[in-house]
Amino acid sequence: MELAWHLVSTALLSFSCWGLDWETDRNFIAATGPLTNDLPLQSQGSAAAAGDKDIYVCPQPQHLGRLRADQITHYKVFLPWAQLLPEARPDAPDQAAVRCHRRLLADVRRAGLEALVVLHRRAPPAHARGSRAFAALFADYAAFAFHAFGDLVEVWITFSDLEAVMAELPQQESRAWRLRTLADAHRQAYDIYHREFAPLGGKLSVVLPAEEMAEFLQEPSLSALTKDSVDFLSLDLSHKCQSEMTLPQQLSKLQTIGPNVKVFVSNLKLQDCPSSRKNPAQMLFTLIEAINKDQVLTIGFDIDAFLNCSSSSNKSNGYCSVTNILRLQDDQEQDYRVAAGSAPPFSYQRVLEVFANQSQEQRDAFLWDVFPEGFLWGVSTGAFNVEGGWAEDGRGPSIWDREGHQEDTKGEATPEVASDSYHKVDSDVALLRGLRAQVYKFSISWSRIFPTGHRSSPSPRGVAYYNKLIDSLLDSQIEPMVTLFHWDLPQALQDVGGWQNESVVEAFLDYAAFCFSTFGDRVKLWVTFHEPWVMSYAGYGTGKHAPGISDPGVASFKVAHSVLKAHARAWHLYDSHHRLQQQGHVGIVLNSDWAEPLSPERPEDLKASERFLQFMLGWFAHPIFVDGDYPAAMKTQIQEMNKQCLNPVAKLPEFTEAEKQLLKGSADFLGLSHYTSRLISDAQENTCQPSYDTIGGFSQHIDPAWPHTSSPWIHVVPWGIRRLLKFVSLEYTRGKVPIYLAGNGMPIEESESHLDDSSRIDYFNQYINEVLKAIKEDSVDVRSYIVRSFIDGFEGPTGYSQRFGLHHVNFNDSSKPRTPRRSAYFYTNIIEKNGFLPKKVNRLPPPATPSVPPKLTAFTFPSEVPSKAKVVWEKFSNQPTFERDLFYHGTFRDDFVWGVSSSAYQIEGAWDADGKGPSIWDNFTHTPGNNVKDNATGDIACDSYHQLDADLNMLRALKVKAYRFSISWSRIFPTGRNNSVNQNGVDYYNRLIDGLVSSNISPMVTLFHWDLPQALQDIGGWDNPLLIELFNSYADFCFQTFGDRVKFWMTFNEPMYQAWLGYGSGEFPPQVKDPGWAPYRIGHAVIKAHARVYHTYDEKYRQSQKGVISLSLSAHWAEPKSPGLPRDVEAADRMLQFSLGWFAHPIFRNGDYPDAMKWSVGNRSELQRLATSRLPSFTAEERSYIMGTADVFCLNTYSSRIVQHKTPRLNPPSYEDDRALTEEEDSSWPSTAMNRAVSWGMRRLLNWVKEEYGDIPIYITENGVGLKNPKVEDTDRIFYHKTYINEALKAYRLDGVDLRGYLAWSIMDNFEWLNGYTVKFGLYHVDFNDLTRARTPRTSAGYYTEVITSNGMPLSKEDEFLYGQFPDGFMWSAASAAYQIEGAWREDGKGLSIWDTFSHTPLRVGNDDTGDVACDSYHKIGEDLAALQNLGVSYYRFSISWPRILPDGTTKLINKAGLDYYRRLIDTLLAAGIQPQVTMYHWVLPQALQDVGGWENETIVQRFKDYANVLFQRLGDKVKFWITVNEPFTFISQGYGYGTAAPGISFRPGTAPYIAGHNVIKAHAEAWHLYNDQYRAKQGGIISITINSDWAEPRNPTNQEDVEAARRYVQFMGGWFAHPIFKNGDYSEVMKTRIRDRSLAAGLSKSRLPEFTESEKRRINGTYDFFGFNHYTTVLAYNLNYDSWISSFDADRGVASITDRSWPDSASFWLKMTPFGFRRILNWLKEEYNNPPIYITENGVSQRGVDLSDTERIYYLRRYINEALKAVQDKVDIRGYTVWSVMDNFEWAVGFAERFGLHFVNYTDPSLPRIPRESARFYASIVKCNGFPDPAAGPHSCLQSQDAVPTDSPITKDEVGFLGLTLATAEAQTALYVLFTLVLLGVCGMAFLSYKYCKRAKQRKTQPNQLEMNHTSSF
Repeated sequence: MELAWHLVSTALLSFSCWGLDWETDRNFIAATGPLTNDLPLQSQGSAAAAGDKDIYVCPQPQHLGRLRADQITHYKVFLPWAQLLPEARPDAPDQAAVRCHRRLLADVRRAGLEALVVLHRRAPPAHARGSRAFAALFADYAAFAFHAFGDLVEVWITFSDLEAVMAELPQQESRAWRLRTLADAHRQAYDIYHREFAPLGGKLSVVLPAEEMAEFLQEPSLSALTKDSVDFLSLDLSHKCQSEMTLPQQLSKLQTIGPNVKVFVSNLKLQDCPSSRKNPAQMLFTLIEAINKDQVLTIGFDIDAFLNCSSSSNKSNGYCSVTNILRLQDDQEQDYRVAAGSAPPFSYQRVLEVFANQSQEQRDAFLWDVFPEGFLWGVSTGAFNVEGGWAEDGRGPSIWDREGHQEDTKGEATPEVASDSYHKVDSDVALLRGLRAQVYKFSISWSRIFPTGHRSSPSPRGVAYYNKLIDSLLDSQIEPMVTLFHWDLPQALQDVGGWQNESVVEAFLDYAAFCFSTFGDRVKLWVTFHEPWVMSYAGYGTGKHAPGISDPGVASFKVAHSVLKAHARAWHLYDSHHRLQQQGHVGIVLNSDWAEPLSPERPEDLKASERFLQFMLGWFAHPIFVDGDYPAAMKTQIQEMNKQCLNPVAKLPEFTEAEKQLLKGSADFLGLSHYTSRLISDAQENTCQPSYDTIGGFSQHIDPAWPHTSSPWIHVVPWGIRRLLKFVSLEYTRGKVPIYLAGNGMPIEESESHLDDSSRIDYFNQYINEVLKAIKEDSVDVRSYIVRSFIDGFEGPTGYSQRFGLHHVNFNDSSKPRTPRRSAYFYTNIIEKNGFLPKKVNRLPPPATPSVPPKLTAFTFPSEVPSKAKVVWEKFSNQPTFERDLFYHGTFRDDFVWGVSSSAYQIEGAWDADGKGPSIWDNFTHTPGNNVKDNATGDIACDSYHQLDADLNMLRALKVKAYRFSISWSRIFPTGRNNSVNQNGVDYYNRLIDGLVSSNISPMVTLFHWDLPQALQDIGGWDNPLLIELFNSYADFCFQTFGDRVKFWMTFNEPMYQAWLGYGSGEFPPQVKDPGWAPYRIGHAVIKAHARVYHTYDEKYRQSQKGVISLSLSAHWAEPKSPGLPRDVEAADRMLQFSLGWFAHPIFRNGDYPDAMKWSVGNRSELQRLATSRLPSFTAEERSYIMGTADVFCLNTYSSRIVQHKTPRLNPPSYEDDRALTEEEDSSWPSTAMNRAVSWGMRRLLNWVKEEYGDIPIYITENGVGLKNPKVEDTDRIFYHKTYINEALKAYRLDGVDLRGYLAWSIMDNFEWLNGYTVKFGLYHVDFNDLTRARTPRTSAGYYTEVITSNGMPLSKEDEFLYGQFPDGFMWSAASAAYQIEGAWREDGKGLSIWDTFSHTPLRVGNDDTGDVACDSYHKIGEDLAALQNLGVSYYRFSISWPRILPDGTTKLINKAGLDYYRRLIDTLLAAGIQPQVTMYHWVLPQALQDVGGWENETIVQRFKDYANVLFQRLGDKVKFWITVNEPFTFISQGYGYGTAAPGISFRPGTAPYIAGHNVIKAHAEAWHLYNDQYRAKQGGIISITINSDWAEPRNPTNQEDVEAARRYVQFMGGWFAHPIFKNGDYSEVMKTRIRDRSLAAGLSKSRLPEFTESEKRRINGTYDFFGFNHYTTVLAYNLNYDSWISSFDADRGVASITDRSWPDSASFWLKMTPFGFRRILNWLKEEYNNPPIYITENGVSQRGVDLSDTERIYYLRRYINEALKAVQDKVDIRGYTVWSVMDNFEWAVGFAERFGLHFVNYTDPSLPRIPRESARFYASIVKCNGFPDPAAGPHSCLQSQDAVPTDSPITKDEVGFLGLTLATAEAQTALYVLFTLVLLGVCGMAFLSYKYCKRAKQRKTQPNQLEMNHTSSF
């Protein structure tokens, strides 16, 4: 019998040897089953009641592992419909039956088999039996089964016995009706499966009796069973061996169904076949022979028919099943054991026996093979190793946080930041993509999810972090393998005993349940514990790991006991509650060295070696995978040790029987970590001192010949992993449970070469190959190989000194940049090959072929002069800056091409390698005096010729869709001619293109990027007409060789620079200096060469290759210096025609140069007395040939120029002078290493191309920025790409430009021509000092990937506009301040203030402005009231001038006039229904108090209290809203630190601000207590302080230092004063710590920050009724370390800030429009200060000039107030909003230049009218509507127009009607004065004439005759 079985196995193994095709080899089905005890009892006979659950038994297969070893591929499983759906309803399944069969199917898959599932065999549910609705019921059942089990099944059979099923249908119906019903049921199931459930490769069929096939074929209604609804034919076949027709002949008849019909022999009944019983493999060979002869396409069969049985087995109809064979084998083995009288051989001994006779050569022989299909390749990390963010976002401390701060950690390293992966999800996932990892094993930090360890305290931000990580992985097709516990127990749980406390098991179960529920919909591989042995041994045994407990005899075993129970309970939790829905797998990862006996001949060493494995691996594996208990060897050893010693050495806990049952089988896979091996001997000394080795009774040794690593515990012993895997498979998994190799790797020293880790490559190469041997040669079921580690990280006691990472992490750089090591590229190579055989090159088509119009229709007429594209300047040049720069949100077309660019000479290197010929750039850079900086060459450059894997890694990481590179002509043709093909060069480009295509990246190939073969230059280069045909032959070769995969070609890159720099100025090779003639000649040749190549492609290759071809042209945008001056517009157009039009006009328009160019060059040539134009001309034939020779427009652009017309010199002739213009750059444009950044030029240039050349598809093939700074932190590059891409987006979305792609220049730093390596354009930094030319992603690489992922810049959900209203009773207000508006600086007894003094001091205030008059509000209460009424506010926030009330600051004299003013103001407000909000101190300190120290003098606390008392007494009956101090941060930092505000103190920046601020806080507290104690009860008001703060975002949110800097920025600004008052009466810890540390570092004995006494803290804490908050803007903050000797607030804070270029400007340099920050800081206040009531007491924006149509301010208010509304929805307790300001006013040190007012104040008009701006009306509408009514709900009554009225002047806008004309305000004013003068003159004239008239009238009376004689008027 055994011989028969082995013969069958041999036959199956022979398939691949016989060269069978794909269908008969990889997908061949060799099926068996079900084994007898797999069957539910009811399935074994139809007599059982269909719905009788009492007799249902869950299948439990026992022999699955052996089946796979014997080459069985599929295992048959019969689903019991009646048991699964007892009521025949999918919504009422029997969950126990469903779970049972999911376990069965999972067991099948774990055994390495696929399930072949039969949906229905016999006995349907009672409700379906005899039902005429059988087909519909069955379809519902099938859909249920597909949903419930489909993830585990790929092959389905609907019915396996048609006759049995027909017996269950209504018997009164005909057989034909019943057959049609079954056909209908099958068809519906088939349709449902393929429509909704079928995975790739999924199949479905039905078993048909072969003898009735003729009937089925003849009946059309049954075609579903034979043709239409089957993926293969499944037959029940009977064969008589004695018949005339052979079995192959019988099968071949089935081909009448169709050609190559696929047949699965589901059942083969062999009759009268004595030979088959003698030789069970004979029939198998016969079938295979038939397959080989193509007589029939048999895709598989059930092998039961071919197995012979011995006489001792159960027979049935002359054949037996696999079940009987396996049982017989078991019985025989057991009989043998009993007869021998011995126990079965130990697994360990069996492993040793297998490998005992291997020679070293055999042992180390390399296996050249591949891993099984579907093998998983991955990398791993642990949370505490890499995450950092140890106290971020509410994370609680773990035991490693405390351990990491212990001094015994190497280098005192801590895991606080580690690799900063908490902030680097995107960059880490990008690296994983580049690596091509298929699985990423990471752990969840328990304390990041539950800070206290308990479910009652989940952290939403921690959950959000892991959600983002998981989603990002899945988005990149990377499977997450999630570890629940990787040694980092929450410290809060350790404080109650940790794993020694049984309650932690319950806490872990809660934690696991939360993770399963939260992440399990996406995570399908769970690890409960990672290497629990390490934790037990090192954490509780030796104490070298956290929590540092040294108790190897008790604690170590107790902890392991708890861990095992926690694991088992978590597994059962998942199995019971989540598996069915989530369909994942839960296992555990155990670590083990291999144990080789020191002396194999000594039995003691053999036993000790096995004991070592049991103590290390069996400790955890045996209870889970064997019998639920510890291994016997372990228990025995501990018992014997305890007997030998007086006191017990170790205490091994015991499991109850229930616990054993819980443990046994509680894993879906065994995860294994392995690093090294040990030589083991029996313990030499019996000691009772507890230690791991003494308790185990063994000693560990190392073979000195084993290579060592940087870790003392890891030696390189590759063969050990194979032996360990074999041992695990025999001892624990036994073919039933798969093994996931979840950790393998080795460290290198920190001091070693950071990136060239050749020793690690050797390690991986050997270890991975040993794993392959275990799989291929030992039949071990290993499913994965996961490297430790993905990146360098914190390695516990060794800190950061040992580096396990495939990626190097620079821990000295705050960005923690990651750079791939050589091992990363090696590992990618292994993944791509799935092992060690050479990669198969699949010449697949590229990912996408550009969709372009079939043929470009060129204009047949030339451009005008200037061209019609001048409409671009008309449209854009007069745009307001705000409108021009406003950021646009949107996305590009779905098929938009995102890519990066490079060029051959700049990156390839290998200048003379492998047969490459020299290029002109090789020759140039090797010639002295070439002006290349640092004498750099491209000899090596980025070494891309040898670093292809590195380049592909970068491209995959970036997620680009296209890569534009150029081919080095001299690498393909060393002499430039096609008779010198260099195959090595061709192979390089083939590898590059194949690598791109396999990574789904489209190659975009430039044929010529300036590197002409030197051999061709030697014959004249492009001046030689032969070059055109030589270039064509080169291009032809490239099309022929690469065109099957390259679909996007560019002939030339930037020919304008090639012509001018190479042949005009001579700066570039070939260094021809002929500026007046040569550039035009070369350009002429290039155009003809391009056209020649285009036609070659078009005529020879386009039809078959279907690509596109063009050339890349370049231009700066040209902006006229005076857009209203026609000749400047013409000059700008001319500049574009001389750059773009030079080549684009012939190709895209009419085949000839633009007229602007021809006229200019021609006219100047004539003036130069030349016979002909220096610009060559095309013949009519050439023009026709050139016109239209491009499929798309490829554009390179970087910057812009301001252009002005000029008349240049005539001689010597020059291309530059021919343009007749000057170029300049605006100094306000951001500078870069080469050009200034002018993003808005991008939009205009794209529009110009559209207008000039028609609606042609445009690809931006280069755009980027060069920087001098080589650092990876390249925020300026992010700003550049952000703004330029946004302008491109505007061109696409707003202007209708047909933009198809954007390619950033450059993928990496490279040889930047004359700048050598000094200018960096790369998204990746290249270390040119490193031999490996290591590539490290810059921050901009992550940003660009983000843009690609989003396909542009869509509006985030957070930024979407929110319609809604504020809560009822919301307070709307407007604000002002006394000194800024009152004026009357010396009136009615007012005393001098510090601002009076400051503003009268020279050079203190802009334009020498003062607040002497300001807005004259002291005299204009009525006008101010009218302005407030325009706004519709019900509150007005104003401040009181302290010296107006108390002239000398004390109560010695109370100024009645001053009090009267404020009473009148308050009474006026109240009468108008407006409530006063009064600020006591808005920076106006009496000068008399400043003279005695001001806020630095502690006496001011009492002075302020006295002042407050006066106000409460005199005004408190009418004022119910008090603010003690406005923005203490601003007036303290500017007045006492920088000296830019009154009182102008700047010489004590490290002490004065803190002293003054200290007194401000105490003064506020005293005023609050005064009001609270004496006035609140009777006056009923509220009182608090107004604090201001910007919001700070980290400059780089992936940099922990920047994150902390942003937090510090806010704490030092807003928290300085808020923390004592709103938190705890004291300064924040970060302020106290930093100022103290810097003070001590500077040699001081104490902190420069004053301290509050305990009583002061108590008095200050809680002195608020609300949080008054002023906010204007946001900054980007980053860390800046100052020298310790610098004593200042800024140095103490240690933060620098910048702003994002895309943020709109205001008139104030410090104020950018950043509405998103408003919501964020409001939420921060809520979280930081326990959600106090917040009144926004200032918010607004400045502008300059007179403009009454203040669009910018409306934008600002709309967006900011909307963010406040969102904050209200976030449950921030906002009670009111106050706009700054009611009107323009004195803006402190800038005087009146910056205007914040909703009302314009005309300071040139003595009456100072308050004229409402458009923003006043807008704000009034918000106030009236109490928010933003949704327009979708229809017009709201509050939106009805209500014009604001001026307070003094009829002018309501900046344009007025005057005598029928529309004039600006100033113009109208001038016209009015002129008119007044004329009228005055007219009146005077009339008066004079009247006088003359009267006089003449008198004369008439005396001289009538004379009057009569003269009837004509005198005028």
